[in-house]
Amino acid sequence: MNNDVFEGKWKQMRGQAKEWWGKLTDDDLDKVNGKLEQLIGLLQEKYGYTRQQAEEEYEKRME
Repeated sequence: MNNDVFEGKWKQMRGQAKEWWGKLTDDDLDKVNGKLEQLIGLLQEKYGYTRQQAEEEYEKRME
């Protein structure tokens, strides 16, 4: 999923993101605000993932 599609679907995906990644708070999700790079960064920060791991985790959820 590219950035434009991600931004457009963010409001729908937000609830799922909270279920998938329970360490992300509402404030964290507000910061993401439809920006894929922000989400990847938060996954790295909250879960200790490398960038590659965070991107793989995201891609796995989008399948």
